[in-house]
Amino acid sequence: MGHATTLSQFLILSTSRFSRLGSRTRFLTKPTPLSGSFSPIQVTGQGFRCCCSAAATEDTSPSVKKRVVSGVQPTGSIHLGNYLGAIKNWVALQDTYETLFFIVDLHAITLPYDTQQLGKATRDTAALYLACGIDVSKASVFVQSHVRSHQELMWLLCASTPIGWLQKMIQFKEKSRKEGGENASAALLIYPDLMAADILLYQSDFVPVGEDQKQHLELAREIAQRMNNLYGGRKWKKLGGRGGSLFKIPEPLIPQDGARVMSLTDGLSKMSKSAPSDQSRINLLDSKDLIAGKIKRCKTDSFAGLEFDNAERPECNNLLSVYQIVSGKTKEEVKEECKDLSWGTFKPLLADALIEHLSPIQARYQEITAEPEYLDKVLSEGADRATELGDVTMRNVYQAMGFYPRWR
Repeated sequence: MGHATTLSQFLILSTSRFSRLGSRTRFLTKPTPLSGSFSPIQVTGQGFRCCCSAAATEDTSPSVKKRVVSGVQPTGSIHLGNYLGAIKNWVALQDTYETLFFIVDLHAITLPYDTQQLGKATRDTAALYLACGIDVSKASVFVQSHVRSHQELMWLLCASTPIGWLQKMIQFKEKSRKEGGENASAALLIYPDLMAADILLYQSDFVPVGEDQKQHLELAREIAQRMNNLYGGRKWKKLGGRGGSLFKIPEPLIPQDGARVMSLTDGLSKMSKSAPSDQSRINLLDSKDLIAGKIKRCKTDSFAGLEFDNAERPECNNLLSVYQIVSGKTKEEVKEECKDLSWGTFKPLLADALIEHLSPIQARYQEITAEPEYLDKVLSEGADRATELGDVTMRNVYQAMGFYPRWR
């Protein structure tokens, strides 16, 4: 999917762990249009636990991989919430799906931003993707603005999106209010069309989303259905096209557990780049001393012992969940280990686990940024692959919408 933080904002992407189930039954979720509700259906077989509908007629052959897209904004520093909630999951997804992961720099300009920092932040974000384990032999990594079809498709979608749909978006209301109402940019209103274009351009099967991003994916699904109804089927065939649907209807891939990493200063608020205090988050590139200091000062409570899932102890649940993920232990193991610990004992334990988990990522990041030519090559090749896929969609959309084709 702040707004559009991971597609997973969805972007992203937009937050938790996917667990392998082997051959056990897995539960998927079937969305209802714009309702925000997801009803469970049952599917059996190999794979990840996810939340999405599955059509009985779809090709499930192992030779045909489903496609997943997601991305993160290059604003601020990539923090622990972005990593554990989105990027860490992408590493698992790339082994099961055809994956496209991109840096959504066009979304980053919907609010005031620093032009001197945008390019650097974009490169740094791409380097962190790779440092966190994204394998370019399995996934395409690219910059959103390097594939012009994103902007083109957004405009075509805007022409068919009722303005009332956009005005109802919760994040538009919140962000525009903060920007002073009429002083907010038009991009803030129409950015959900850009997000829909990000997804629909690649005929995506699944989009990793958090609970706070489902509304955006529902809108993308509604836009896709509207475009299919307006321009697909027989109407498209009469214009020389193949007919049928212009766009796949994307399904949500919703994490099962620990979907949101919360602020270190408020266990009821999500860890965020936009929070004014850097103490509220662990950035992936924070030094060992800085991580230890932030954990030492993070908000806790006065209850005895440590426990999961107590509504009166949100900070405790958050810190235990983070420890569980970065230590690689099960929830039951953490429960047993920490039930009688004091905060004074647990905080150094958590800090050490975070430092141990993030140190290899930081080392790899330094290696990647020391070779700018390598990173540029990765992003260029990723953009070429994305352009190839997007061009097919754009030719079909232009044809179905009746545009006069360019003579070749």
